[in-house]
Amino acid sequence: MSDTYFVTGISTEVGKTVVSAILTEALEADYWKPIQAGELENSDAMKVQKWVSNSKSVFHDNAFALSAPMSPHAAAEIDEVKILSEKIIRPKTKNTLVIEGAGGLLVPINSRETILDLIETTDKVIVVSRHYLGSINHTLLTLETLKNHGLNICGIIFSGNEHPSTESIISEMGGVPILGRVDEEPYFDANVIKEYAEVFRKKLISESN
Repeated sequence: MSDTYFVTGISTEVGKTVVSAILTEALEADYWKPIQAGELENSDAMKVQKWVSNSKSVFHDNAFALSAPMSPHAAAEIDEVKILSEKIIRPKTKNTLVIEGAGGLLVPINSRETILDLIETTDKVIVVSRHYLGSINHTLLTLETLKNHGLNICGIIFSGNEHPSTESIISEMGGVPILGRVDEEPYFDANVIKEYAEVFRKKLISESN
């Protein structure tokens, strides 16, 4: 069975889509975002497809594409649809699959389920963390939630400018691998993504062994 990587963040706008593109390129994996809320004309899947240059990756359709840039449960209400985890069927592929979540783990998809309910025990979960006031708390809470649910944390990828004191305490208290960093680049395109993919490919292979 091929590996599945689930990319989650400690909050919204922390760099999940860029990291997902890097992983997809590094592993020549398939990409899938189960729920897209808002930006349907420039969705995360469209961005990843634009940034990924290998010919092997397949980009699978969203299970739900919602018009409003809101929490999935609220966006679904506006579009008069009901999101249930049982309706979110993973695409069939023999390739490695990168799944990008929406926001953080406890973002609700309905009145009783969250993004956490979309993660399977066999998934390798990658947490994207970005420094801001409160990010240590958000990162450690994310890790604790994953551990309490018996999920497999592959590691953390930091996004944005380096902040040594924040990153060192997260590493010390979190007790999970630090896979690397994606810097605050002026822009991202296929060439930049490919450069990062070369760096992360070696790290991901070593973590898998």
